Amino acid sequence: MTPLVPPPQPLALYGPDFAADPRGHYRRLREHGPLAPVRLAPGIDALLVTDYQAAVDLLRDTHTFTKDPRAWQATVPDDSPVLPMLGYRPTALFSDGEVHARYRRAINDGLALIEPHVLRAEVARVAQRLIGEFAATGRGDLIAQYARRLPLHVFATWFGVPAGDAERIVNGIAGMFNSAEDATTAYADFVQVVTELVAARRARPRRDLTSYLLAHPAGLDNDETVRQITLIMSAGHDPTTNLIGNALLHMLTDARYAGSLHGGAMTAHQAIDEVLWQDPPLANLAAHYPRHDTEFHGVRLRAGQLLLVSYAAANTQAEPGSSAPGTRSGSSAHLAWSAGPHRCPAKQPALLIAMTAIEQLTSQLCDTELDVPVDRLAWRPGPFHRALARLPVRFTPVDMSATSGPDEAATDLQDGAAAVPIGP
Repeated sequence: MTPLVPPPQPLALYGPDFAADPRGHYRRLREHGPLAPVRLAPGIDALLVTDYQAAVDLLRDTHTFTKDPRAWQATVPDDSPVLPMLGYRPTALFSDGEVHARYRRAINDGLALIEPHVLRAEVARVAQRLIGEFAATGRGDLIAQYARRLPLHVFATWFGVPAGDAERIVNGIAGMFNSAEDATTAYADFVQVVTELVAARRARPRRDLTSYLLAHPAGLDNDETVRQITLIMSAGHDPTTNLIGNALLHMLTDARYAGSLHGGAMTAHQAIDEVLWQDPPLANLAAHYPRHDTEFHGVRLRAGQLLLVSYAAANTQAEPGSSAPGTRSGSSAHLAWSAGPHRCPAKQPALLIAMTAIEQLTSQLCDTELDVPVDRLAWRPGPFHRALARLPVRFTPVDMSATSGPDEAATDLQDGAAAVPIGP
């Protein structure tokens, strides 16, 4: 088979041009076949899988490909801004076989403790308080004031993060995904916060997921526990923030909503599902490396070469109604949650958080409209995510003080969240 001809130069997936028009980049890449060269940061190249069937094949092929990046990582400068996202750690994301299964069991069992009805109530409570902080002003930024803060409170509560450390975690995760010059520093501070938390819980267990992971039969040591927690938080917080923001934008700009959240025909569930197809919050990731020189979908690969899956590009090809040959249809066929043995284990909690957050906002601020033209919205640069920098809106001011309960804000996240919404 004759290898497909790649673009002469890798196409950059960082900077404002990609952030402003990722679909245009994906169209140009797809012209060169199912895999095409891309540049993730200066001097850091990869092959991006843009074809739906090739993506599924890669995600499920544990024989030809490994998730362990260490051979590739040896060729990358230690200060590369992509290493906080792609560099090796002892976690489920960067392991195969029994090692992966051991880490995954601990993560799955921990997430199984989160009772959906309790989680929904907790998200609704935090959402009401956050909305109340800006509802009376008639204007707000639904990213900074809502979509970013809500998952922060939920994750901090689950893991027992002290209130003073919560913002450091969010800044660390954001720095990772942005993959800019400060990515390594941001990630190091994030790890330091979690390391201190794990040490505190090892000395004094409490009723939170950090203590549960330390006590799990998998026998995780302190560093392994730190790494699973940073994985869960980074894979959960930023993508959930982006899912909420992208879905709200979709509802504000889709013709079925006529530019407002008031009186439209689209539900939160529909908006989220369409965003997972069209603008998945985690756009490009799922790093894989050939175990040996091989050929994959007509492209020759070197052992240890970095391949990434473009969930966004593959979804665009396979979206319901697409006429492309070999595509899939149906709401469960998109790849936003990945596929194969590394499929996202937190799909249900993430969907519940996003759904509840949107329902709470639309029920309280139902005439919300964009406060700037849609073409003036800024997207955060970075090769891995699809993330709004801001979502400025306006609405009829609402005084929610009369409907607020006791001073919940005073107790939220205090003392490392002693009481958390997880089962026994």
